[in-house]
Amino acid sequence: MPILDTSLHSLKRIYRGKVRDSYELDDDKLLIIATDRISAFDVILDDPIPYKGMVLQALTDFWFEKLKGIVPNHLTGIDPTTVVAPDEVEQVRGRSVVAMKLKPIPIECVVRGYIAGGGWKDYKATGKVCGVELPAGLQQAQKLPQPIFTPAAKMEVGKHDENISFEQAVSLVGEDVARKIRDYSIELYTRAAEYALTQGIIIADTKFEFGLDENGTVRLMDEVLTPDSSRFWPADQYNVGMSPPSFDKQFIRDWLETQPWNKTAPAPRAPEEIIEKTSQKYREALRRLAGHDVA
Repeated sequence: MPILDTSLHSLKRIYRGKVRDSYELDDDKLLIIATDRISAFDVILDDPIPYKGMVLQALTDFWFEKLKGIVPNHLTGIDPTTVVAPDEVEQVRGRSVVAMKLKPIPIECVVRGYIAGGGWKDYKATGKVCGVELPAGLQQAQKLPQPIFTPAAKMEVGKHDENISFEQAVSLVGEDVARKIRDYSIELYTRAAEYALTQGIIIADTKFEFGLDENGTVRLMDEVLTPDSSRFWPADQYNVGMSPPSFDKQFIRDWLETQPWNKTAPAPRAPEEIIEKTSQKYREALRRLAGHDVA
């Protein structure tokens, strides 16, 4: 059964995001559940995407393991099914993590290896992306000479994050933390993109989130290199100068763009075919990258 919302009675819910619900375990640990909610244009849709939360969790687990030598992360190693009541196990199985409670760093760490989406619009208008000067004459979807770090200041749920320069990031979190999250982000992206290409997927761009533990150590948190946080393109359909088809929620975004809608809640109800195709896109990304499916 797809899960649109969670309702644990054994733990206190402290946060409901666009996709994840967080419950407090104790002073230093959280249970984070990936639901099947999907958002587009910062609006949560009314219909869940079957298996989506499981795909997000499985891919995040895969990447945490593959990239664990680069940066510490928020994992505790505790099995989520052991911290809830017996009648709640099905709400958490395969879609949740027991994580350290960190102080979130209020910056979304976006890395772009190709020029697409909002970055392409910025470049056409200014020749820059988030203050980063780029070569003249780039085409849509073109690979950049090297990956660029284009941070965004995190805003409250329902509002667009605001693109900022690296200098603004320094003023928000200090030079040491800003340099660490920039360098970690670029290395994580570079390593992941190299691997994904061997599996026939181009990671055009992605975003990471970091937090500080009680000792001030920067740790990777939240989801990592999933179809929600990244733009995945099939390598065999990639052509410079056009927006390639994708494995991410761009599929449902493209459908919504054809609807008469002002991009505020409530969103149009997507037809069953669009829901199913979106679910299949998520699962195909997992199969290609991690070599297995969720069901």
